[in-house]
Amino acid sequence: MQDQLSLIQSLITDVPDFPKPGVTFKDITPLLASPQGFAASIDQIVASAPGDIDIVVGMEARGFIFAAPVAVKLGAGFVPVRKPGKLPRPVFEEQFALEYGTETLTMHRDAIPSGARVMVVDDVLATGGTIGATAKLLRKLDVNLVHVAVVMELSFLGGRAVLDESGIDSFSSILTA
Repeated sequence: MQDQLSLIQSLITDVPDFPKPGVTFKDITPLLASPQGFAASIDQIVASAPGDIDIVVGMEARGFIFAAPVAVKLGAGFVPVRKPGKLPRPVFEEQFALEYGTETLTMHRDAIPSGARVMVVDDVLATGGTIGATAKLLRKLDVNLVHVAVVMELSFLGGRAVLDESGIDSFSSILTA
């Protein structure tokens, strides 16, 4: 396990002053490019799943990369959360604040059966807006959000407090910065 964590950590690169001066971006593309590193990250997320999971939800776009293989390994379905205008049937929408404006996420109204056990997977927990909005979408579907898992938590941005406010009480991250 420690070998997997060391490998994952070694494959996430700091990019200073991106996307703007003073920000250090955590680049996961080297992790995705490494078959061993990517597999290790999927294994770690799967290991965090609490019991049976019916559906794994991933948010556009990097959440898709991790959530879909996690769903396959768990024997669960995968449901995407998308930006407006990307899903063809009736959707629920949830708007949330960003540092520089607002964003909206959507999910098909019939995406998940009521009462399903759902796990949300994303690449990074930063300010918590994306995951918090996703939790609100899931409440509209009357499902049981049992766990949220991310590859990396940027703890200095306070996202965990937003998860707490969203009623999310089961959370794991592979790495914390």
